[in-house]
Amino acid sequence: MSSSQSGQLFPAEWPERIRALQAGELVPVEPRRAATVLLLRDGGGGPLVHMLRRRTTMAFAGGAYAYPGGAVDPRDEGELEWAGAGRQEWAERLGTDAASAQALVCAAVRETFEESGVLLAGPDEHAVVDDTTGDDWEADRAALAAHELSLADLLARRGLALRGDLLRAWARWVTPEFETRRYDTWFFAAALPRGQRTRNASTEADRTVWVRPEDATAGYDRGELTMLPPTISTLRRLVGHRTAADALAAARTQDLTPVLAEARLEGEEIVLVWPGHEEFTKRVARTPGEGEPR
Repeated sequence: MSSSQSGQLFPAEWPERIRALQAGELVPVEPRRAATVLLLRDGGGGPLVHMLRRRTTMAFAGGAYAYPGGAVDPRDEGELEWAGAGRQEWAERLGTDAASAQALVCAAVRETFEESGVLLAGPDEHAVVDDTTGDDWEADRAALAAHELSLADLLARRGLALRGDLLRAWARWVTPEFETRRYDTWFFAAALPRGQRTRNASTEADRTVWVRPEDATAGYDRGELTMLPPTISTLRRLVGHRTAADALAAARTQDLTPVLAEARLEGEEIVLVWPGHEEFTKRVARTPGEGEPR
């Protein structure tokens, strides 16, 4: 796996797969619906965002910094206790039907709890659980991650409701057609509930950090932090906000038009672009060094 042009992740197998797609030798896999969450809290110099570094052994985006998240589970579409913003309101914001909107919001809440130990739920729309530590909570989190327990069951057991109103839609990105694992991912933002704290609860991450968006983007620009385009793009949109509340307020104006990379051949050169995001454009020659972007 290689990266260049700052910290942009560019897997070495991409050029071969792009050429196969252009030649009609590769059939794109259907992307799975997914959700990820930019978890925010206030720091001394503005908001901080919670990020994890994926283990280098991971098949998808190994070594890259990302946010807690993952694919929708079929059980995310089941009946569950819900408080705050309704399913139809979410459907209108996300441009989906109500069932899909619930599944995405549910996946966002579930994956955040699985990977960071933070639960966006409470007894009603006016309260949020303030402590998710202890052996009993860890047992529930582990069972959820192992698919032995659904989020609906966990909430019912504890007399809680999902707090969909704590999330804000932030962006939507679709994995390129030439990738082996594809996701149609909705990015959400949420503030860390008072009293809760994050921990590295994910088996997919070897490190977690709370970092200023300005520092994370500077690290990417210097080539010190590796990220995929959706991560650095969403991170850049956090820069300049004075507080987590300011960032959440700005979410209602964020564009949710799905971003899908486009690849074309110009002679023997691959041109890879993300529409509307020129900084990620790659031009890759077959020689010298197939797979090395320049």
